[in-house]
Amino acid sequence: MNTKKLIPCIYLYQKHAVAGFSDHETIISKDPAELARFYAESGADELIVFDLSDGDKEHEEALDVIKEICGSVEIPVIGAGNVKRMEDIKKLIYAGCKKAGLNYSNPENIALTQEVSLRFGREKIVACVESGEIIEAQKILLETYVCELILVKETILKACVGVSSVPFIAMLPEMTLDKLLDTLNYIDLCGVTGRVINENAKEIMALKSLCVERGICVNTPGIQVKWEDFKKNSDGMVPVVVQDDQTDQVLMVAYMNREAYESTLKTGEMVYYSRSRQELWHKGETSGHVQYVKSLTADCDMDTILARVSQVGAACHTGNKSCFFNEIVGKKQPEENPLKIFQSVLDVIRDRKLHPKEGSYTNYLFDKGIDKILKKLGEEATEIVIAAKNPNPNEIKYEICDFLYHMMVLMAEREITWEEITTELAQR
Repeated sequence: MNTKKLIPCIYLYQKHAVAGFSDHETIISKDPAELARFYAESGADELIVFDLSDGDKEHEEALDVIKEICGSVEIPVIGAGNVKRMEDIKKLIYAGCKKAGLNYSNPENIALTQEVSLRFGREKIVACVESGEIIEAQKILLETYVCELILVKETILKACVGVSSVPFIAMLPEMTLDKLLDTLNYIDLCGVTGRVINENAKEIMALKSLCVERGICVNTPGIQVKWEDFKKNSDGMVPVVVQDDQTDQVLMVAYMNREAYESTLKTGEMVYYSRSRQELWHKGETSGHVQYVKSLTADCDMDTILARVSQVGAACHTGNKSCFFNEIVGKKQPEENPLKIFQSVLDVIRDRKLHPKEGSYTNYLFDKGIDKILKKLGEEATEIVIAAKNPNPNEIKYEICDFLYHMMVLMAEREITWEEITTELAQR
């Protein structure tokens, strides 16, 4: 059965997310990467980014934003727009896009199809088309070298059904729920995008639940544990330990009843039962501090849930990130997690930049500027090479530490984060 994908899209113009192909004036309040995370955490299956830039300079700036978007989300990103040559396809793929789009309203892109497909693989190439006539005229080319079509005009869906065996993503206007569900039953349709998804992104998980009820195949998390499988406490509830998915920090403990559990599974956001208020508690509904579900795991006794979440804002009503901040007793242990150590050092360096301290060597480097920082970085790199020839293994460790410190000064100077570095490494 053909699985249907729900795919928001971002229209990118001059590094901003705007309202549409022809509406560059209305700027979306969220920055593009933040908007992409919102779509991903709301349950989107993929994301399409249309680069609406003019000229090569704006295109290069857009590619930087697209790279940031790709690094911000776990779902596949399709990059399209302003593609004129093979190099543009390569840059989109190198920026992290799983697929790149050719605009078939440009005859040069049609001619480019075979070359880029053979170079990067058919599974990475999509064609953006505006009419069924284009699909009919290029039917053999598309079926040989393209994995998907994007129907970029909202009015051409019916004209494109059955024209080609290549599955297509339809860009749709806002429409009634029943009409959308009917549309999702089209055999060749593999996904929907456009305003119908963008304007209802918060309801993607609920829409998927309706699709399942109607027998429409969509991507939903496989539910391994039913409510009946849990051992409940005397109140008929199950405690939930909530942990930050990125940092592993324990954020809070709450409780679920059946309705809260099933609402969490349906919405993809954490819903609890408030014992004090005797009602469902959708975390963040009033504060905006939503918790997006990353995973739910039951313990060995099936009486506790571990929820790993993406936390927006603070988990605690006091404004603290975590509810666990009142230390009772404990011994300070040296941190051994490499990324946490790197992050801690980078945080100190950033603080020196924001709050200069007299006599600080770090502030001396910032005051002297980028050339001095780069000079020291080069010197430390050379010191590593020299130390590597020394039989004493401690010397190379000292020099690597010096190099990493100066590298983090450079990162702070150019506003690069460890998340960006680790994401780039993971993609390689």
